[in-house]
Amino acid sequence: MPDVRIASPQGRWILLTTVLGSSMALLDSTVVNVALPRIGDDLDTNLSALQWTVNAYMLTLAGLILLGGSLGDRYGRRRIFVIGVIWFAVASLLCGLAPDAGVLIAARALQGIGGALLTPGSLALIQASFHPDDRGRAVGLWSGFGGIGAAVGPFLGGWLVDGPGWRWVFLLNVPLALLCVPAALRHVPESGDGRTHGRFDVLGAALGALALALVTYALIEARSGSPAVAVTAIAGVVAGIVFVYVEKRRPDPMMPLGIFASRQFTAVNLVTLCVYAALGGFFFLTVLQLQVVAGYSALAAGTALLPTTVLMLLLSARSGELGERIGPRVPLTAGPLVCAAGLLLMLRVGPDAPYAADVLPGVLVFGLGLVTLVAPLTATVLGSVDASRAGLASGINNAAARAAGLIAVAALPLLAGMEEDAYRSPSAFDDAFGRAMIICAAVLVAGSVLAFTTVRRLPPDCRRPECRTHGSITAPPLEGERVKKRIS
Repeated sequence: MPDVRIASPQGRWILLTTVLGSSMALLDSTVVNVALPRIGDDLDTNLSALQWTVNAYMLTLAGLILLGGSLGDRYGRRRIFVIGVIWFAVASLLCGLAPDAGVLIAARALQGIGGALLTPGSLALIQASFHPDDRGRAVGLWSGFGGIGAAVGPFLGGWLVDGPGWRWVFLLNVPLALLCVPAALRHVPESGDGRTHGRFDVLGAALGALALALVTYALIEARSGSPAVAVTAIAGVVAGIVFVYVEKRRPDPMMPLGIFASRQFTAVNLVTLCVYAALGGFFFLTVLQLQVVAGYSALAAGTALLPTTVLMLLLSARSGELGERIGPRVPLTAGPLVCAAGLLLMLRVGPDAPYAADVLPGVLVFGLGLVTLVAPLTATVLGSVDASRAGLASGINNAAARAAGLIAVAALPLLAGMEEDAYRSPSAFDDAFGRAMIICAAVLVAGSVLAFTTVRRLPPDCRRPECRTHGSITAPPLEGERVKKRIS
């Protein structure tokens, strides 16, 4: 049984190590958007390359995060976590030194692989290391510090972009890794799951990532009208069908399709797709709107969205308690509607928009909507399956959210009629941004309707601290006990 106490020196080192590791991936997911206009200008590239700068990372992370968790179960969570941190830091160094957009995009894809290795292991190490009496507090502290990191991320990213330059958004990860790796090797005990068996489902992971990559490419490059785009889109759909076929036939697949026999689990994941698609599109385009159209600096644009994360940190616990009392249907119906109202308020953001009058109202309303739905959504995911499959359910939900954001960043500029050089034309970008916010609001309304018609109250409710003290706005929290998940 794990016996590390949170008040011991080793306990504090474990918390520091896991927070540092998870903060690398969390910061990267929140600061890069702020740097996009400067990256585009410095590397003289178009909107497609900026989309790929975001999506190359999200693609490998979403496609491999389930596999990364199972590698930790098999070969040791500390070992895979350390490998992930080193991998992430090396890829970050390549991003920071990238001479052109092609190298930057390739390095971002490598970063996503590192993120898929370290992200599942961060919380799992806490669950596997601390004494049961201290585990809840440890997870709460880990989540809280992670939320603070999420809040600081855009501010820090904006300061770096306006100061030393956008390359330091990536180079910052190197000193963090130099602190994290020695601490992990010296102070964090190794843990794993001796019950894992068989071979890894590498084929399933490869097919899933390939399907996402092909569809993403087709959406981003659709403006060109090339016949290759149609071929790529068809190939992506075929790869997705083959993925489902392979996962259905393998004896111990990466993503057992039987888990979707739970109607509640399936319904909540569909709601997740709607919510996080809208979130991904909103955060990708809003920081561009604030800089390109409203004339904000990178620092001001990053700081402008800070109230959203602060609201989540302050009010998520109360939202979780409310969801436990009244059930998930009302929060999951009302939350997306409130978020949609916030997005429509963002239509006020135009040239020289004053923050207090035009930006802050939309950000606050949007943040209140997120507070309303995030904790109940995670609780419903974990409550809709057997407790022994909580790790798997959480992993699938997390991957679904990341895949939704990936597709949104690829598809939304196309659907909004945004041209390749739109981010260099304030008037053209402003028009397309308005259409994009209406599309995102419509997707959120669809998620609300879906929740109202399909979600029902099912015990048990999620009382885990990571469900409530959750500051990330890019994906739902991962359940720490992934030891029960096995991959062939």
